[in-house]
Amino acid sequence: VQFWIGFPFFAVCLVALLGNIILLIIIPTERSLHQPMYIFLAVLAATDLGLCAAIAPKMLAIFWFRSSSMAFDTCLAQLFFIHALQCMESGILLAMAFDRYIAICDPLRHTSILTPSILGQMIVTVAIRATVLVGLLPILIKRLHVFHSILIAHSYCEHMAVVKLAAEDIRVNKACGLFVGFTILGFDMIFILISYILIFQAVFRLCQKEARLKAFNTCTAHIFVFLEFYILAFFSFFSHRFGHVAPSTHILLSTIYLLVPPALNPIVYGVKNKVIRKRVTQIFLLSHG
Repeated sequence: VQFWIGFPFFAVCLVALLGNIILLIIIPTERSLHQPMYIFLAVLAATDLGLCAAIAPKMLAIFWFRSSSMAFDTCLAQLFFIHALQCMESGILLAMAFDRYIAICDPLRHTSILTPSILGQMIVTVAIRATVLVGLLPILIKRLHVFHSILIAHSYCEHMAVVKLAAEDIRVNKACGLFVGFTILGFDMIFILISYILIFQAVFRLCQKEARLKAFNTCTAHIFVFLEFYILAFFSFFSHRFGHVAPSTHILLSTIYLLVPPALNPIVYGVKNKVIRKRVTQIFLLSHG
């Protein structure tokens, strides 16, 4: 059964790799997409590619070749990259929500507020925040020396899955994990929700129905991606700490949480944007021509 489970995950990985690579080809080369929303989308695509690269090779090796061993430091490196990239993705979703807020609530100042230098500063801040805060997790795990097991009930090195193996006091590790989770995911989710409350208030004040629909239409892709990311993220986060989910179910759902958003994001944005749809069609027609 384990061997065959690998194939759907492999298919999802292929979709994620292909979709995000296409976005990274189209966005830099298409001048009409040189806007804050699509610059953030390109960063999101790069982050999703990083996530796939961090999890897919070892996960597929486990499913297909039963290659379940990994050096401790390699496991900590995978843990760092997976969680740091997740936190970067959360930060980019917050930046995209801020972009939508400015575009709808203060459209005349959109280009003067979100200048290229400001966009660069926002992206660098998101990356530094994720690197510094997530970097605490493997450092604190390294101080643990006694483990009652070396078998992780996961297809990748997840923070709490590794911490729970320790036969020492892990309260500091648990507290740090909660702190990082709420400082990044909690903070970002709250401010994204505030952004959309303000956006909806501004939209409902518009007199024309067509104007309201057009404003909502610019947000639907981001709302879908936001809900998909945070619902899966908080399910994985809380079930590992407080839930009583069957291990096999948790492994399956947490793997889906890591791989499905990178596959869905380019599809959602590609379907919603005419320019991206057109360029994708051209790429495939050229490849078949």
